Amino acid sequence: MCALSRTTITKASRSLFKTSGRPHATPSHFSSATVASLRSISRITRRCQGNFVNNTTIARYNFSRQPFSISAPSSTASRQDQELPAGTFADPTRAGLFYHLLEPPTSISPNVPVYALSFLPVAPPHPQSSTVIGWLLALTNSEVEQEAGLNDFKENTKFRQLLHEAVKNGLELDVDEHQRNGALQIQQGWMHIHGTFPSHLVNDRNIPALGRIGDPDDILASVLVEDGKILASTYQPMPAYRICTSDGITQLTEGLAGHLQKFLWRHLEIEQKGR
Repeated sequence: MCALSRTTITKASRSLFKTSGRPHATPSHFSSATVASLRSISRITRRCQGNFVNNTTIARYNFSRQPFSISAPSSTASRQDQELPAGTFADPTRAGLFYHLLEPPTSISPNVPVYALSFLPVAPPHPQSSTVIGWLLALTNSEVEQEAGLNDFKENTKFRQLLHEAVKNGLELDVDEHQRNGALQIQQGWMHIHGTFPSHLVNDRNIPALGRIGDPDDILASVLVEDGKILASTYQPMPAYRICTSDGITQLTEGLAGHLQKFLWRHLEIEQKGR
């Protein structure tokens, strides 16, 4: 099997959720280079795998038919990168984030491949899996790429529900020392009042400055604190929270991130058995 260039993957991942000068960028603000980079991965992978059996797909992607070679990963590539299954790529700039290439038809698109973004290295059993963070169309036609932006990224509402379920359960089990210390500092009241990182259920991608309240789209939820303890039953999801911003994909503090990972594996096993 052909090996995918790590340089290509690095370029794609670094541009995926970065927009200079737009701290509150919406999906439509992202440049075409962002999506084009990841779509080039799709093009390379599909060529390597000889996956062009559908004439319509060949015509749509307009690939040249000359011989194609791909350089092997550099010596700095991690062992995990090399052991991932075909069609799955690890993000080299964000540990634990993976892109799974899904061939059409899917419920997202009847004739265009999609990337399923996930915190698991295993491809989802189906595109609508609750373990999928969201999807990105993997178009490769150059004319389409020039007009594309991250409005192509579609959030998975099932993942959002699972995320809140995992975080609330993690608070009930007291799995995260950051949130525990935040409650001790506040003692009484809602954790969102002070706005410093330990005093917020703020996702770790965009830590607010000391004494400042975090951006609404980075505040995952709020909980009531009494006598320095979190009352997880008062957990209230923040409707303004966004899974994907210009700062990246959801990133939780260590304890909650590990708890979410356990939830995702558990749901993956359930979905695999129910196929």
